[in-house]
Amino acid sequence: MRSDMSRRTFLAGSLAASAAGAAGLGARSASAAEARAARPEKSAAGQVRPASPPEKSAAPPTAQPAAMPVGKIGKLAVSRMILGGNLLTHYTHSRDLKYVYRLTEHYNTEAKIHETLALAEQHGINTVSMHNPPAPMAVLKKYRKQGGKIQWIICPTAPIEADLKAYTDQVRELVEDCGCEAIYVWGVHADALCAKGKMDLVAKAVEAATEFGVPSGVGCHDLRVVEECERLKVPNDFYIKTFHHHKYPSGPKPEQLQKPYNENPGYWCREPERTIEVMKAVEKPWCAFKVMAAGAIPPQDAFPYVFRNGADHALVGMFDFEIAEDADLIRSAIAAAKDRPRPWRS
Repeated sequence: MRSDMSRRTFLAGSLAASAAGAAGLGARSASAAEARAARPEKSAAGQVRPASPPEKSAAPPTAQPAAMPVGKIGKLAVSRMILGGNLLTHYTHSRDLKYVYRLTEHYNTEAKIHETLALAEQHGINTVSMHNPPAPMAVLKKYRKQGGKIQWIICPTAPIEADLKAYTDQVRELVEDCGCEAIYVWGVHADALCAKGKMDLVAKAVEAATEFGVPSGVGCHDLRVVEECERLKVPNDFYIKTFHHHKYPSGPKPEQLQKPYNENPGYWCREPERTIEVMKAVEKPWCAFKVMAAGAIPPQDAFPYVFRNGADHALVGMFDFEIAEDADLIRSAIAAAKDRPRPWRS
């Protein structure tokens, strides 16, 4: 990138390139010209300089967003494509490729995350979902303070214990101080509590968020969490449940499916076929996540699969240069899923 390029010029170029990509790109990767524009400069000494100066942040979008189908979670209108938060928190699930974490951290600076949120809004994505580490939350708050409208569905990471104090305090901060629009029980917590037979604590955590007047959901990797919530009539408003098939080169072999999810071999939905059958009977909205198995399944394959088989929304982790094409692909997948067996539940 030229050193004299301003932040405003760069953002305008990013939005233009993304719009062009939605109309004409047939592959996920950016064009060679875009790749050259995004490549960092090297100094005379050979050191890489950041492609974007970190001291300025992108302004929220002002153009009319592209149309994106929406559903209802409680009273909240939520785009059927939700921006996933892992790339924004720099957690890539990149198996044993540890350098990818550092690469993502250096690419997704605060300014770049703001550009990504702006592009998401530009393409009709009205919601982002993530957990609540302090640094990424500060970035979200700053974007909102600058005028960003994207909604937040956040899972608190505070421990869920008998007195629920730490968890309730974190929910209060997210809703009352930060304006978070929906809360859900973090899948890591829900999986562990279910395995220990402590679904009563999951129910209490759901109720804690409900008391603050926002939609309250349950996240999980383990399908047993959904089954137990349904059996015990836990009063959650929605589910955020992993969903992807295993037909990718690095996918797990049957004998490797020992846990609800695993980093290497990488899978996050152990029983996709049974998930389809169980969710058919679930009347609450279902937001599917890890739909591309952390990047192993192409979006052209992943999006039709999850919507055809019953998901109401899909959380999709994306870099800025992937948003335009992915938004176009997901609109097509939703349109093609009109005759799916599970009715739309949102």
